[in-house]
Amino acid sequence: MDYSLIQTIWTVVVMVLFVGIVIWAWSGKRKQRFDEAANIPFSEDEPTPTDNISKENSHG
Repeated sequence: MDYSLIQTIWTVVVMVLFVGIVIWAWSGKRKQRFDEAANIPFSEDEPTPTDNISKENSHG
């Protein structure tokens, strides 16, 4: 097998994988899940116990 043939096969495999990922990401079935995940940083959660510990142990 020639090196250029292996390179060509690898390029085609990666391109098909990329197109598959793009189709998966842009499909309408996952929109609600992605929208929920996108809004996670904006949710108002209770402070975690580690937040209180880091404030108590600050020296300064």
